Amino acid sequence: MIRSMKREKGFALIEVIIAIALLGIIAAGFLMALSGVSKALVLADERTTAESLARSQMEYAKDQDYITVPGEGVGPYEASYQKISGIPGGYTIWSEDYSGTIVEVEDIIYGVPWDSQAYQPVDLDIDTDSGLQRIYLVIQHNGEDVITLESYKVDR
Repeated sequence: MIRSMKREKGFALIEVIIAIALLGIIAAGFLMALSGVSKALVLADERTTAESLARSQMEYAKDQDYITVPGEGVGPYEASYQKISGIPGGYTIWSEDYSGTIVEVEDIIYGVPWDSQAYQPVDLDIDTDSGLQRIYLVIQHNGEDVITLESYKVDR
């Protein structure tokens, strides 16, 4: 008696190949999703650390005594405030100088005498420090800008 193929139990080779291919596609998608989540967590951690550094540095600069910039053509044209210590590896703190250039100086950040009416630096060839300085910070991680923070220091 000849048996019919329809009554055979089990899987055909083509069904097994299709099942393995589908399993591979699903696994690849899952691994790509895990990779994306991992990158997002690293970026969030980097940004959180940079924001904490920027806020700490800004508060540290504001707590220091106000340094009046002489003005009237006498340099320097910005005040120098100490940087915080214990900056994590790979992170650097930069600040903006009087000319608007973002610079990194090893132990200091700059406070630029500021004209709040014109929203620009005080013209120190004519005027003197009016008691308001703009502090503009850029936090970098491995040479890439992560966050900027701007605030003002007032002579009280």
